[in-house]
Amino acid sequence: MANKIFYFIGFLISSSLISSSVYAAVDIEVAYIFNTFSFLVCAFLVMWMAAGFCMLESGLVTTKSVSTIAAKNIGKFAIVSVMFYLVGYNLGYGDADNPYFGSFEIWRDNSSLETGYSDYSDWLFQTLFVCATCSIVSGAVAERIKIWPFFIFSAILGGFIYPIQMSWEWGGGWLDSLGFADFAGSTLVHACGGAAALAGVMILGPRLGRFTDDGSPQNMAPFAASSIPLVTLGTFILWMGWYGFNGGSQLALGSFEDSTAMSRIFMNTQLAACGGCIAGAVITRILGGKTDIIMMLNGALAGLVSITAEPLMPSPMLSIVIGAIGGVIMYFGTNFLEKMKLDDVVGAIPVHMFAGIFGTLIVPISNPDTSFGIQLLGVGSVCVFVFVISYICFSIIKSTIGLRISNEAEKLGTDKAEVGVMAYSIRD
Repeated sequence: MANKIFYFIGFLISSSLISSSVYAAVDIEVAYIFNTFSFLVCAFLVMWMAAGFCMLESGLVTTKSVSTIAAKNIGKFAIVSVMFYLVGYNLGYGDADNPYFGSFEIWRDNSSLETGYSDYSDWLFQTLFVCATCSIVSGAVAERIKIWPFFIFSAILGGFIYPIQMSWEWGGGWLDSLGFADFAGSTLVHACGGAAALAGVMILGPRLGRFTDDGSPQNMAPFAASSIPLVTLGTFILWMGWYGFNGGSQLALGSFEDSTAMSRIFMNTQLAACGGCIAGAVITRILGGKTDIIMMLNGALAGLVSITAEPLMPSPMLSIVIGAIGGVIMYFGTNFLEKMKLDDVVGAIPVHMFAGIFGTLIVPISNPDTSFGIQLLGVGSVCVFVFVISYICFSIIKSTIGLRISNEAEKLGTDKAEVGVMAYSIRD
């Protein structure tokens, strides 16, 4: 009997120790390991978004431009990564005393236990964000831009334009000091990419024959999407990558609070995408009489963009509502661009810029530490800065080496004219 009593007491003591150890904070080195691991895993997910953008764009362009989209996406991915290593990272983070931009230095490792994670892992995670930003531009200007001028602009966007506006908030700059909040980049990534895309679309003009003489959009052949299943696959890949995009922006996984927060972010991200997708299906059915699959897919993406500015604080129900409103904004934004005769091939501007602006402005509803005025100031500053500088860059490229392919090359198709590889057999 005595042995059983001692055994029972020992069991209670050990259980108490185990229980307390579960909820105790891990030591600094273990936290460093978990945080670094989180960055790396989430970076893998965000990297996969590059494939999603490539598939989505390839599916939405015509069969004459599929290989060019693939070349643009892989080339941009490599060029932007090198530029962010050479100058972009430190331009965004490198000077705590300058509220407007960092330092013009090559990235270097400053990893230590005190920083909480490996600098290598942080560089990878942040680099893949800027790659996503440049992908937004790629789809909008598709089928009439020359490939090497696009690469040059991507280098400028990834190496200079994006890091400067990023430093205003994530680098502890002037917007951050005012209380502007953009958790994972509804404005700093998505509206930034959308503003650059808008400048490119305006400078390039629409594809030949995209609009009729009376200004009506020509949605049927020869502008039909090459593959709706490919667009759907790209959307699902982007959706999956968004878990890393938003979840990784928690920037830590070394505590009970961080792991719980990341889980909630994953859930809200999922529900916002669902809200946007459903909204795209409902509104096209009600207003157009058909259930438009492209609006459903872009609705899901708009929902994801909308929740990105604040994926932690909203309730699950509010996340659905935010995503649904983002989907509605995307739908009317798409129609607005068509009325303005702006040819955005993949709907990048309404998905990323319009929904991104909305997602950033709606943050104060769930985050009491923010204000609408400061959010509006941040959105306006970033969009105006990126649009103006991008417009100037596109204009300089156009007036020097040229930006748009010739009419003959456009009729032939960018696959033949630009990369010389045909993905499909083209029939008259």
